[in-house]
Amino acid sequence: MKEELIRLEKVIGEENVRMLTQKTVCIVGCGGVGGYVIEALARSGIGTLILVDFDQIELSNMNRQIIALYSTLHRKKVDVWKERIHEINKDCQVITYDLFYDDNCKDQIFEEKIDFLVDACDTMIVKKLLIKMCHKKHINLITVCGMGKKLDPTKVKISDIRDTNYDPLAKALRKYVKDEKFRDKVICISSTEEPIKTNKTMVTSMMMVPSTAGIYAASYVINSII
Repeated sequence: MKEELIRLEKVIGEENVRMLTQKTVCIVGCGGVGGYVIEALARSGIGTLILVDFDQIELSNMNRQIIALYSTLHRKKVDVWKERIHEINKDCQVITYDLFYDDNCKDQIFEEKIDFLVDACDTMIVKKLLIKMCHKKHINLITVCGMGKKLDPTKVKISDIRDTNYDPLAKALRKYVKDEKFRDKVICISSTEEPIKTNKTMVTSMMMVPSTAGIYAASYVINSII
């Protein structure tokens, strides 16, 4: 076993670590939530990470995104993440898609072999499409709902989408899942905290909440695999 993963092996066992190195996880959205998913999965020995994001790093990302530094400003997030992952886990294969995922390219990322998909984006139409595609292709999915306008990381929970509350994204997704008659569970991460009232034109956020959601998502992926 690689020395870099020796402490992980002591916790979950050599066979489980080997299993993680053979898995592929796709993360759609590499920002405040998705960044912590990527960080945790890279440090947990996942063999292949597929990153999907069209955005670049801006000053407004500095308060919550782990790759947002003065030295990385205005660079593509997927490019910065690829470099960082290889600094953490040189054996991890990193596949990047510098695109905004939508109906026009809905099949593109699914040409890859995917064991698990983490939806860490914040666009409703994309979330619905990912649920539909993962359901169709029998791919394990966890979707992260809105972490903006929340202050308390202890209110972040993992549940079926049908059991969520206080989250406008989750409410719309609940209706979508019901209308589409999806019978399988749609696992999601949401917050039971009521959103604070702020300027409606800007989704405000605090680092501790999206980072907690990202760590929860990564933990769910790892524990589901092993």
